[in-house]
Amino acid sequence: MLITPILLTLLPIIIIFLLLILRWAAADVAGLIGWIIVALIAWLYFQTPLTIVLKSSLSGIIASLPIALVVATSIFQVTVMIETGAIKRVVTLIKSVSPTNQAVQIMLINIGFGTLLTALGAVPVSILPPIMLALGYSSFAAIALPAIGYDALCTYALLGIPVVVFSNFVGQPVAEMGNYFARYMPVISTCIALGMLWIAGKWRLIRRGWAPALVAGVTAGLIAMGMNALGIVTLTGVAAGLGVILVMLLYLKITGQPLADRSALTEDDLTSEKGTSLLAAISPWLILTAFSLLVNAPFLPFFDLTFKRLVMPIEIIPGSPEKMRLFWQAYFWILVSTILAFPFLKPTKEQLKTSLRKWWKRAPRPVFAAAIFFAIAFVINHSGKGLDWQLLDPARNMVHVLAHASVSAFGRLYPLVAPFLGLLGGFVSGSETSSIAMLTGLHLSAAKQIGAVGIVIAAASGIGGGLASVISPAKLQNASASIDRIGEESKVIRTTFVIAFIITAVCGAMTLIWAF
Repeated sequence: MLITPILLTLLPIIIIFLLLILRWAAADVAGLIGWIIVALIAWLYFQTPLTIVLKSSLSGIIASLPIALVVATSIFQVTVMIETGAIKRVVTLIKSVSPTNQAVQIMLINIGFGTLLTALGAVPVSILPPIMLALGYSSFAAIALPAIGYDALCTYALLGIPVVVFSNFVGQPVAEMGNYFARYMPVISTCIALGMLWIAGKWRLIRRGWAPALVAGVTAGLIAMGMNALGIVTLTGVAAGLGVILVMLLYLKITGQPLADRSALTEDDLTSEKGTSLLAAISPWLILTAFSLLVNAPFLPFFDLTFKRLVMPIEIIPGSPEKMRLFWQAYFWILVSTILAFPFLKPTKEQLKTSLRKWWKRAPRPVFAAAIFFAIAFVINHSGKGLDWQLLDPARNMVHVLAHASVSAFGRLYPLVAPFLGLLGGFVSGSETSSIAMLTGLHLSAAKQIGAVGIVIAAASGIGGGLASVISPAKLQNASASIDRIGEESKVIRTTFVIAFIITAVCGAMTLIWAF
């Protein structure tokens, strides 16, 4: 295969990466430049009609709405909770839990609580950074810890809707496909937990906290496997999050460490405690929990109504409508739960005005970043297609070029590389679902060429797509925006890239063993 198409396929991704790492560009700026470059390459070199480039971009933006609007509504929710003192009340509670064991505190917040929030549709990279900052962590750690935690959260999310997308591609039942993802969870989750300790305290904290990290990672992974075996895959995140919280509290009890210590609370903390009840402070999340369970529980009629019947398709690419599912989407219920919590949070008119002003300052750029990276992914995915949306020459498709080059270069070692392709797809699109949609068909084709189990390789790529969260410019900018540190995500990615690469390599090694 000629080297030129491979280099041109990788060029936009390389430029985005260099802008983030060397120029410290904000994610939305790097994404916009990347989109311009990929659009030009698709049009001028891969002979994609400009109409197809623009329509693909628009379809990508529409496909991004479930993520982009979750970013917007989550930032609104956490801003209201900050202004009304609800977050301060939550921080007061967290300060008193495991104050002497930082490793356990990190596991509780970023894996336990974070996984639970993600399963409910909230966005930890919007909600957790202000909490981490208030607990005394640096802005770097406040951005990076929820982001690397999101790696675990995305892999558990894979056992929700993304695995439905995956099962549609491979034509197999969801429960059976979920098992291919779940088998990775104990190892991958443990690696992520250790990665968190490295970010917070490097080898010092790893030496002190490897045991709770191991317990948290294995517990979450085994719960994922158990929920899949029970056929309740869409509630995996809820069970895993609660399981980690309970097992961490049990760990403290067994090791004789205090579960709670109020000596660390300041006068300001005590005042916050008296001014706002805990139930009122977490009322948006309690209401969101109730609605999330209602619309996701398979034994209730609401999932069938909101997910299967009220699909609200918007079709730009013929035969591939984007299903909006407004009344099932997390962003809808995050907004509803925030508004319904007003009687408990009791925001003043001034607090609401301040919340809206800060939301308008924080939300647009992360929302745009999420949308533009989806647009890039869709242009790459549909490059080379004609006006009839048919691909006559696979050599003119950027995804095919990259996958074919990987098979040619690595042969039977391709399973080792597949998770890295998923990582690349997740980096570009900011979504493991989009990475699955982009690469699954090609992984199945590549596996057939080398005599490997295609489903295993495609599932590993999906895991890689979830691991991309820690290097996803859109998600990192979301975390930065929630604490008014836009631009700092480019510093974070330097550290988190190495961690994501190592964990993806572990996933690749496991895949190489299982694929033949």
